[in-house]
Amino acid sequence: MQRFVSAFTKQLEEAISIGNNASLKQSNSKIDNIIISGLGGSGIGGKIVSELVEKELKVPVVINNTYSLPSFANENTLVIVSSYSGNTEETLFSMDQAIEKKCEIACITSGGKVQELADKHNFNYIIIPGGNPPRSMLAYSLVQQFFILNHYKLISDNFLSDLKNSIALLNEETELIKKAANKIAEQLVNKTVAIYSESSIGGVATRFKQQINENSKALCFDHVIPEMNHNELVGWAGGSQDFAAVFLIKEDDFDRNKVRFKVSKEIISRYTDTVIEIKAKGNTLIEKALFLILITDWISVYIGNIKGVDTIEVDVITGLKNELSNF
Repeated sequence: MQRFVSAFTKQLEEAISIGNNASLKQSNSKIDNIIISGLGGSGIGGKIVSELVEKELKVPVVINNTYSLPSFANENTLVIVSSYSGNTEETLFSMDQAIEKKCEIACITSGGKVQELADKHNFNYIIIPGGNPPRSMLAYSLVQQFFILNHYKLISDNFLSDLKNSIALLNEETELIKKAANKIAEQLVNKTVAIYSESSIGGVATRFKQQINENSKALCFDHVIPEMNHNELVGWAGGSQDFAAVFLIKEDDFDRNKVRFKVSKEIISRYTDTVIEIKAKGNTLIEKALFLILITDWISVYIGNIKGVDTIEVDVITGLKNELSNF
């Protein structure tokens, strides 16, 4: 997994090239809402992008991580089908429903049944490189979400300059990022980690949780401010030194949320000494999000390395899929 994380900026560059060269047909559909359908490493890119473009989008977005589409889906719904393998069971179920409902469908995949259906029905789709763990290919699925939204005239092309600036920033900061990540990993190893962020980057926090689950082979949970102040903060009364809290911070977090971060850290510090801040770098929300994604990816890999686990294998997921195929 270390090799994949090291290639993150190169993946971003290649993903931009793929998006620029994608052949997407024009649509006359009036888009009233968007559903992004995908799970795990295939689906998290949609959640992250939906938050990064929230202030620009004029239509609502629903992230769909299950077998069925919301009942409102119709011919004025853009359904973005994101399945890295192209064979994700839940996503194929929801794609079938999108076809039945005559939704506008655009796909991001490396092939499989999703590509077959897209070819059969003449749907827009973008092919990304296949054969790797889906979580290691986030750059490709995330970037294509931007290109698809831009193609349907739902966002401007400003994301392109933000992505290119992000690549420059991450390349410049690589060694500092890895050094900081290794130090944080040493503090988090063998602890149950709670990750907190402002809701504007909740998807980034969830990505970090998923990476600790899969790369570090550890339980983890995430929540957003201010919502966690209305429930989970109370749960820290049951905290201990076996737990750690990590706060993903942006300098432009909403002022009231900055106060909530401060007070939350003070409360959590009563129960554990391991309370860590990770501060984003960058000038735009996209730059800050990608910075946080890269440093937290490295943290998850370093935790796995310290524990001596295989950061690639996910045999339990493969086993579950095999069991499901028997029914």
